Amino acid sequence: MKAVVFDLDGTLVDSVPDIHLAVNRMLADEGQEALDIATVTSFVGNGLPKLAERVMDHRGMDLADHARITADLLTIYQTTPAKLAQPYPGMEEALKSLQGAGYAMGVCSNKPHGPAVHLLCEMGLDGYFTTVIGGDSLPTRKPAPEMLQATLAGLGGGAALYVGDSEVDAETAVNAGVGFALFTRGYRKRPVAEIAHDYAFDEFCHLPDIVRAHFAG
Repeated sequence: MKAVVFDLDGTLVDSVPDIHLAVNRMLADEGQEALDIATVTSFVGNGLPKLAERVMDHRGMDLADHARITADLLTIYQTTPAKLAQPYPGMEEALKSLQGAGYAMGVCSNKPHGPAVHLLCEMGLDGYFTTVIGGDSLPTRKPAPEMLQATLAGLGGGAALYVGDSEVDAETAVNAGVGFALFTRGYRKRPVAEIAHDYAFDEFCHLPDIVRAHFAG
């Protein structure tokens, strides 16, 4: 089976506006001042617990409350409809093309599994993916390779390409020995040239050709 696995936040969906909203609702509940969206964006990429930790550290909150704050933030995010998140232009058309060509597709995201599935359903994207692995599905998170390996196993194994937007995704692909396509309009922190990748694209209309070339090579 030829498999294409996607990261979620910053790759398929620009979800930071809803994450930003959830973070500021949590901060308001804790009597803290809101954060701007650029700051929250800079904290995204290593899963919800790390996001909560970075927010708390930035606001000088007691990290002894980290477990409670993480649980509160998860509850807020899970129970809030995706009002502001937007799929990236041309993304669903690319998924339709890949699905029609017979590629197996999955999602491997550091977002917890429940919110990941919730977001895919809210965006009407759940029908494209047969396997979804979230940041709480295994004991380890990206960039450790196990999540990506589990996603590929769920898709039947075989040749694969991982599509993501960040340094974490690039490192995950390297650790798993899988080819990597970098979506350059996501939430990366460094210049494209400083991120390991086999392919780079800024418009989803280019992705089907990248996938075909990868598996033909």
